[in-house]
Amino acid sequence: MEPQLLYSVTDSVATVVIRHPEKRNAMTAAMWRSLPPLLERLAGDPAVRALVLTGEGGTFCAGADISTLRGSPEEAQRLAVAAEEALAAFPKPTLAAVRGHCVGGGSQLAAACDLRFAEEGALFGVTPAKLGIVYPASSTRRLVSLVGPATAKYLLFSGELIDAERALRTGLADEVLPEGELGKRVAEFTRILVSRSQLTQAAAKEFANGRTDRDAHWAARARESGDTAEGVAAFLERRQPRFDWSVPRGCP
Repeated sequence: MEPQLLYSVTDSVATVVIRHPEKRNAMTAAMWRSLPPLLERLAGDPAVRALVLTGEGGTFCAGADISTLRGSPEEAQRLAVAAEEALAAFPKPTLAAVRGHCVGGGSQLAAACDLRFAEEGALFGVTPAKLGIVYPASSTRRLVSLVGPATAKYLLFSGELIDAERALRTGLADEVLPEGELGKRVAEFTRILVSRSQLTQAAAKEFANGRTDRDAHWAARARESGDTAEGVAAFLERRQPRFDWSVPRGCP
């Protein structure tokens, strides 16, 4: 089967699947290159309110396809960073659903998602020290923001894998589910996400990612959107709110 990224949209949730089963869903150069334009299309689709990234079968992603590093490791890293940054900049909530190995470039992608839910038995690792690769500064900062300096150094210095429970304790995972329960929990949680205000989510994501100079911008969007009025009215009327604001194409 040709290595590729598959995607579908169901009930306002886009699911992107990393598919390269012969190499534990390792990312080829073509796969890295295809991710940013795919994310751009999904970000501009008003039917999409959240995104799930996962791997086909029992593995999330075993990293970059090492054979692609022989020719130009610098180019391979550039493509990986571009894909990671495109995922981090996706303007709607993103969730990595992790089974099995989430290693190297796989951890880069998972860390770039807003949330990470893992199945028991999942293994996480950041492995450039095993290959003599300098981990990108942007990826290192993102890892540090998730797990703190000490755990980031442990992962980067050693290249050792950690289990899902340790990932949960250190902040690399947000929830750990029993075997067979991950899909159900992801579906349940994304139903919650798509029912909430995209306005709130988009502003919160921007602020949480360090863009703290746009209070006035988001206050204006809130006044224009009607989401606040709808949320208050729904609360008082004891009904589910119907939020209409959606992330505009090209946001922010």
